[in-house]
Amino acid sequence: VQLQAFGGGLVQTGGSLRLSCAASGRTSRTFTMSWFRQAPGKEREFVAAVFRDTGRAYYGDSVKGRFTISKDNARATVYLEMRSLKPEDTAVYYCAADGRLILSSIISSSQYDYWGRGTQVTVSS
Repeated sequence: VQLQAFGGGLVQTGGSLRLSCAASGRTSRTFTMSWFRQAPGKEREFVAAVFRDTGRAYYGDSVKGRFTISKDNARATVYLEMRSLKPEDTAVYYCAADGRLILSSIISSSQYDYWGRGTQVTVSS
């Protein structure tokens, strides 16, 4: 499975961005698709996850109400719509995928076998 993320960039506080992550290869293994982020000097942080069959979405506390994860199964693509962006959202955002994960595992980066290269999001104050 290969994952390729798009859509990062520079935006002002309060602005919006949409990230995309396209999966290729054995996409049947991308049952759980998620976004993580990592700021300089910090650990990788869970942002959001979506299950391919139900479309059920889960969010990290710091992004609830501002970010929306969605999927397009036909295109094997997951999106992250980010609104009301804050400087603390500045990070490299990574797309990750794996098979069916239990709910308590989706926030753990170590559970994912497949990762994209990351895309930089910078929010200026």
